[in-house]
Amino acid sequence: MLEFTYSGYNAQQKRIQGKIEARDKREAFRNLKQQGMLITHLNERKQTILTKDIEILTPGVKQRDFVVFCRQFATLLRAGVGIAEALQILVQQTDSKVLKKALEIVLEDVRSGSSLSVACQQQRKVFPVIFVSMARAGETSGSLDDMLDKLAGYFEKEHNVKGKIKSALFYPIAVGILSVLVSFFLMWKVVPQFVSVFQNVGLELPWITRFVLGVSEWVGLYWFLLLGLPVLIWAVLFLYGKNEKGRYQIDWVKLKLPIVGSLLIKSSLARFSRTFSTLYQAAVPVVPTLAILVDIVGNQVISQSLNRARDNLREGQPLAQPFRENSIFPPMVSQMIAIGEQTGNLDEVMGKVADYYEEEVDQMAERMRSLIEPIMLVVVSFIVGIIVLAVLLPMFALYEGMT
Repeated sequence: MLEFTYSGYNAQQKRIQGKIEARDKREAFRNLKQQGMLITHLNERKQTILTKDIEILTPGVKQRDFVVFCRQFATLLRAGVGIAEALQILVQQTDSKVLKKALEIVLEDVRSGSSLSVACQQQRKVFPVIFVSMARAGETSGSLDDMLDKLAGYFEKEHNVKGKIKSALFYPIAVGILSVLVSFFLMWKVVPQFVSVFQNVGLELPWITRFVLGVSEWVGLYWFLLLGLPVLIWAVLFLYGKNEKGRYQIDWVKLKLPIVGSLLIKSSLARFSRTFSTLYQAAVPVVPTLAILVDIVGNQVISQSLNRARDNLREGQPLAQPFRENSIFPPMVSQMIAIGEQTGNLDEVMGKVADYYEEEVDQMAERMRSLIEPIMLVVVSFIVGIIVLAVLLPMFALYEGMT
């Protein structure tokens, strides 16, 4: 997406200026015109590498905040409160600074005559594409409150799945980092002090102490490599993943990782199925639904399969075919999609697929926690035990020599 700056006049002849994201200048102009604006200047905003990198650090909106926002918005609309008035109330109630700022802009656009979906579409970095599509469907059908309730349920399930994955991966990562830091400190600061004492008294060091001392000296000489290498690897992967081919290869490797790969596949399938079911229930056509899924599924390998599925549909072929041909997808996925196509109940079938994979993610996360915790404990105990032995064995030898 490109970013454009614009200036002009709204329906009330008030001069306005701002930024908008679009695929090209023509789409940006069309979107602004739909809001009833008279545009006098519209130019692409050029970004430097520095400004692009800074955007990475921009905080987003937590899914939990979106759940609360959608629930409150739906409640206000059901109570007969108008959209603009409801937005004004939500601006005052939300605790998220990013969401508050975006809602203030949306409120101003709505008061200027823009629809809610078009106004939110201009804030793509805050409002996800599924929110815009569901809001548009709700405006068309006159059931915006129902759509907001469905969105709240969708974001809540997404939040729960992500939480399970994070909790499963957080413990081993945290323990691993802590054990590396402790070992680094012992090797660099503690072990050399003890060894120098042993050497001063002329004590012959056991092999395990000599080994630990060698590692300690290496750590002291090349500590900057130990600290800098992970950062360098992350930077290389990050830059490599900037292009489509690199991102695809990185995502493919992720899916092939032992244990973690299976968890990522199941979480992606849960997101794909839940989003498909939610949009299909909202009467969003299948082809636009697949276009939305390509952007939000979070994995290029799966996204390419969705692109092929979209092309197949345009050619009149079954939706299930690309999923059947890709080994990444379990056979159950293509079979359930085929059943949904035959029965005309794709939303219900995909909802059941989502329920299944969300439960699978939950159970797998629990198994990972129960399996990794003792393994990490054994590994950390082994490393610390070697360091302790390297210090204690010479001390025992020194004590025996004194007695």
